[in-house]
Amino acid sequence: MKIGSTVYDDSHLHDILSSQNGNNQIVERSPGERYLRFSEKLGSGASKDVYRAYDTEEGIEVAWNVVHLAGVVKNERNRIVSEVRLLERLHHQNIISFHGSWINREQQQVNFVTEILSSGTLKSFINKVQVIRWKIAKRWAVQILKGLEYLHSQDPPVIHRDLKCENIFINGTSGDLRIGDLGLSTVQQNGKALSVLGTPEFMAPDMYEEESYDEKVDIYAFGMCLLEIFTKEIPYKECNNPAQIYRKVTRGAPPDSLVRLKSTHAREFIELCLGYRNDDGKYIRPSTTELLDHPFLVKRAVDDEEV
Repeated sequence: MKIGSTVYDDSHLHDILSSQNGNNQIVERSPGERYLRFSEKLGSGASKDVYRAYDTEEGIEVAWNVVHLAGVVKNERNRIVSEVRLLERLHHQNIISFHGSWINREQQQVNFVTEILSSGTLKSFINKVQVIRWKIAKRWAVQILKGLEYLHSQDPPVIHRDLKCENIFINGTSGDLRIGDLGLSTVQQNGKALSVLGTPEFMAPDMYEEESYDEKVDIYAFGMCLLEIFTKEIPYKECNNPAQIYRKVTRGAPPDSLVRLKSTHAREFIELCLGYRNDDGKYIRPSTTELLDHPFLVKRAVDDEEV
């Protein structure tokens, strides 16, 4: 296949196109035409859409992410662009790989390309397989923590701010996890982060407050991810709207699913992640490194049992 003056080996592309069932239209090409975007949308959020795409150099499918900047103030635009540039420099086995980025000034968009994992999100994978043993859940927990440990070890630390099972991706043939959807992440400034973004069920109480927060809000979200893995139920499912979740979170009321969790060891580990507020009003949570050394993650006799 030839596009402009560039010739591509289209054997793998033909396989992709023939399997897309109506979503196989090439609707956009990146500058330099390395990446071809299909019409198929993989996901979307308040200001971002994700499409299936093809890397003509590597012969693989990738995710083409579009962040819409229309209506965004200049300072926030600059922050988004600088953070995308930062994310390109992150390289870790438990973080989604970034392949490239560019700005479409005419459409007021920031575009960036990431890898695609074979089995999609951890949330969809859990719903599909149903049966999860403790040893598998712990293996996932360790991988998520290692990814967070890498983000938090940057100087300054990178805070994900929207960690949830929908933003963790899995290769179903290897069991490897990658933390993705870093579009809401922020670089901690002077030990503080100020903006309120995220998903209510996974947001730490300090994110709701006027005061700043640090990278340990990701530890809270990690605890909620574990709760969803262990129970196959989204935290605060009993709440009908975000306002009800907000009221429970800010008064320190745990999700009903945590109270029902039968394993004392698992419940105590999650409670450790959620943390507590000390007499000075500061939220206390362990670091990723401390959690990786926690006895809960050590192999136990019951690990072959189903969660």
